[in-house]
Amino acid sequence: MTALSIESTAVTTFADLNLCPELVYTLDTLGYSQPTPIQAQAIPHILDGKDLIAEAQTGTGKTAAFALPMIQRLSREPATEDYHHIRGLVLVPTRELAVQVGDNTLEYGRLLGMRVISIFGGVRFDNQIRKMKRGADILVATPGRLLDMLKQKKLSLQQLEMLVLDEADRMLDLGFIRDIRQLLEFMPAQKQTLLFSATLNGPVETLAEALLQQPERIQVARRNATSQQVKQSAYAVTNADKTDVLCYLIQQGRWQQTLVFTRTKRRADQLTEELLEEGIAAVAIHGDRHQRERLAALQAFSNGEVQVLVATDVAARGLDIPDVKHVYNYELPNVPENYVHRIGRTARAGRDGAAIAFCAPDEMGELRDIEKVMKIKIPVASGRPWEASDAPAAPKGGRGRGRGGSGGGGGRPGGGGGRPGGGGKPGGARRRSGGGGKPGGARRGKAAASA
Repeated sequence: MTALSIESTAVTTFADLNLCPELVYTLDTLGYSQPTPIQAQAIPHILDGKDLIAEAQTGTGKTAAFALPMIQRLSREPATEDYHHIRGLVLVPTRELAVQVGDNTLEYGRLLGMRVISIFGGVRFDNQIRKMKRGADILVATPGRLLDMLKQKKLSLQQLEMLVLDEADRMLDLGFIRDIRQLLEFMPAQKQTLLFSATLNGPVETLAEALLQQPERIQVARRNATSQQVKQSAYAVTNADKTDVLCYLIQQGRWQQTLVFTRTKRRADQLTEELLEEGIAAVAIHGDRHQRERLAALQAFSNGEVQVLVATDVAARGLDIPDVKHVYNYELPNVPENYVHRIGRTARAGRDGAAIAFCAPDEMGELRDIEKVMKIKIPVASGRPWEASDAPAAPKGGRGRGRGGSGGGGGRPGGGGGRPGGGGKPGGARRRSGGGGKPGGARRGKAAASA
């Protein structure tokens, strides 16, 4: 198995990768000037028919890296019947990613007559059955919906030639492995298998290699790396003051298209309501929202109709919203690798971006785990790092703003309860009544629930 580095391949154009003229023309019309490192290294291996494990940071063009060679290989023997047998399959972890990958792949393969369809849960089953009435050359799917269709014999994968697992670490973790194993039973044993992801850990690699035949390996960035264009920082701020600090930073910076991550669905909804109360246009996206609501929220955010998108980790995988310049970790994730995916939503395609982490006293453990995994020290932009003595005992029933004023004065940034830059109070004119002057006093009693 061969490991490649960024410097090992010197490619300046897509034509250098032996892509066909139709694809080169399409990429030119779409504004793709030259291959990214992951594309330059992956495409030749895939065109040669080799299995592949590819690890690259987010925002580096992984979709085109597998979609382009898949389209070219399948176009060599185009469908001769009105019904197109499924010969290429891309499995993705989320509905939003299924839509995005499907749309991009369809655009890439338009001149070659590729029929590309995406299927996923959260929408009517019969509607998607109708979509598949004439088949598809390439199917992009979430595992659950695809498994339902296969069990009901609505589809067949017996003609499958190429399988892609996008965001492979999530696809192969404990939450998806059972579905993956069942799906494999519907596929022929002989096929080309490709795994793409921003992060891969040891156990997942072991399992992945069991699915592949003598795979090549590509790693274009060190493990769990993020784009160098992302400026990371942390704010030592109590849970009680997080919303006020967030509102202050957004309003003072006049930031547009800001992405904010919470741990739980209920907290995402609560935070969205609080932002709206402050006159900040915000919308939430999470697993409890209907598919059409999630797509509408993403569309409104992408179009600039809303200023802030509040999300759980459902939105952290693979979504490409080019103009996101600020990502806030309102609550730090339990899994350090999820932090990598969260902040990967900014600084995409060479742009600059900022990732800000709010760290309460009881989140210092999560922050240290993130720094350990990423092998970096995230600078504290406001306040001093919390100490063990700063953390109050966690109350039963969850965490969140219900603790109003937790942490005392011992670790507040600038000595002012989480206020960035020292003594100035963010949004001082916005103090709520009933809180004794503390930011967010009127919202005490709200507690986040589990996702």
